Amino acid sequence: MVQCGEQNLLVRVDMDLFRTRHLIKAADLTLGTAGCRPTGIYSQNHTVLFDYGLHECGSRLQMAGDFLVYTTHLNHTPNARGSVIVRTNGAIIPIECHYFRKGNVSSDSIKPTWIPFSSTKSGEGLLSFSLRLMNDDWLTERTSTVYYLGDLIHIEASVSMTNHMPLKLYIDSCAATLSPDKDSTPRYNIIDYHGCLLDSKAEDSFSTFVLPRGERELDKLQFDLDAFCFFGDDRSLIFITCHLKVAAVDRRDSMNKACTFQNIWTPLEESTNDVCACCHLGSCSATRDFRPDSRGRRDLVSGPGRTLILCVGGHPLPSLTGMFDIAESDAELKWEGEASLGPLVILDPDVTELATESLNELEQRMQERSPGGELADC
Repeated sequence: MVQCGEQNLLVRVDMDLFRTRHLIKAADLTLGTAGCRPTGIYSQNHTVLFDYGLHECGSRLQMAGDFLVYTTHLNHTPNARGSVIVRTNGAIIPIECHYFRKGNVSSDSIKPTWIPFSSTKSGEGLLSFSLRLMNDDWLTERTSTVYYLGDLIHIEASVSMTNHMPLKLYIDSCAATLSPDKDSTPRYNIIDYHGCLLDSKAEDSFSTFVLPRGERELDKLQFDLDAFCFFGDDRSLIFITCHLKVAAVDRRDSMNKACTFQNIWTPLEESTNDVCACCHLGSCSATRDFRPDSRGRRDLVSGPGRTLILCVGGHPLPSLTGMFDIAESDAELKWEGEASLGPLVILDPDVTELATESLNELEQRMQERSPGGELADC
């Protein structure tokens, strides 16, 4: 019996697996290429239980039409245990879980964790940070979180500034991970050093900050991210966490910038000073009288979905779901927070094309490629 859950795969195995009245041994059963062991053995009713996450035990993710398909297999490898005979044979039993990719099947594995805030509090000094996936027109929000290698992921950061003095949004940093934990490993820094889009300097990358409507909107900042996945990992997932902040509108220096590498580091907006020069150095420090407290960047506490903790003068303020208060430092505006996206499903185009191709289509394609229309010997 197989149960495909929102986050996990549950496999219950009858130890009379072959209906021969010869019970198999629980020790001879494993799940997936990783060889996961049973999580429960129940001798009273002769069953073995496997309960693992959808992405565990070496399961593979592919797309077939409108469905995301997780595939794995149950392995039975009998051990003679000192005898010269066995009464059960080995077996590999394929297992598949199908999820309609256009629906919110799972709150963790399929459904994005960046659900927009459903409530806000009006009043001076109240801000809400968010990240959204956008369609190619940059006007409407994208509902699908499935991408292929080679796609551009349109990401829009925004801040709600209800009844607030004008402020300008910046992205301090963004990192990609394989789990919602932004501090987990492996970790890839997409943006760092207070607004340097490091991925734009990577080989064969088309990542860039953009101005979809020709001019900068104070409460929004957009960038294109060239889709990627982590090398050596077959989960095909990434989570993105960004540290966002707002600053005075007329503030533009090495701490408040949006820079893309285009043979040289180039600011998104025209600037009288070389605000992007520090991106090349890999270290951007404060200029003029701006003196950030080092704790102000690190006293952020992560939680489910987004992190909703703000720091003023190095001291964290209480977090609220969907909203949070911010105060104004006597010396400088220091308003910041975190927002996250994920999981994003990144698929290999070649693999998914084969996965959705029927046997008849494959044979037809092979005949077209073979001399005389005959199938070539393999």
